[in-house]
Amino acid sequence: MARNIQSLERAAAMLRLLAGGERRLGLSDIASALGLAKGTAHGILRTLQHEGFVEQDAPSGRYQLGAELLRLGNSYLDVHELRARALVWTDDLARSSGESVYLGVLHQQGVLIVHHVFRPDDSRQVLEVGAMQPLHSTALGKVLSAYDPVAHSEVVEVDRKTFTGRTVSDIVEFETLLDLTRARGYADDVEETWEGVASVAAPIHDRRRMPVGAVGITGAVERVCVDGDLRPELVAAVRDCARAVSRDLGASRF
Repeated sequence: MARNIQSLERAAAMLRLLAGGERRLGLSDIASALGLAKGTAHGILRTLQHEGFVEQDAPSGRYQLGAELLRLGNSYLDVHELRARALVWTDDLARSSGESVYLGVLHQQGVLIVHHVFRPDDSRQVLEVGAMQPLHSTALGKVLSAYDPVAHSEVVEVDRKTFTGRTVSDIVEFETLLDLTRARGYADDVEETWEGVASVAAPIHDRRRMPVGAVGITGAVERVCVDGDLRPELVAAVRDCARAVSRDLGASRF
């Protein structure tokens, strides 16, 4: 019978310890609780910290779970419960808006489309589930970058490609857009990724108020916008959809 790898067992025990009890624990507390020498515990913590699974509070030196572990934990929700909870609401959004609806989650420095509802007309359309969209230029991506710290760190590091003359690639300007997104509660993309196409998206939160995805509509500029601005009734419909899905996931305030 194959033997378990001791270092992995210790790392798993350390993560379970940090997941329960107090929010932050010191090195001595962790080593004592797990029956490890301080040097051994410190080595495991450094590795977990390097991988983003553990974070160290600078003032106190104590450790807590990191954003990367939370993102991985949410990935199960993203591909299973999130889509299931959003089915009815996204169908309603497509009917009320007359536009295509997309549900996206963070994946590999981009936005992974996990659900796509066709525009309710007779036009020929292609299912885009599994497609990737950029974080910096799409409405879905801006929402994730504004509300998810992991997405934010990745969009800062990624090559922000210029797709059209309206694409915002400069990091200072982009941060300003994220501030605006958080202030308004939604993000837009008016010909920043594709000429003639506009989008609006809003964040979805779970019961812990963690951002687990974004939902939005996409359509021709002349339908989604009026005089260069998003139609307010479409913005309201997208935000209502995001709130409804969030409520179904247990979020009480957003």
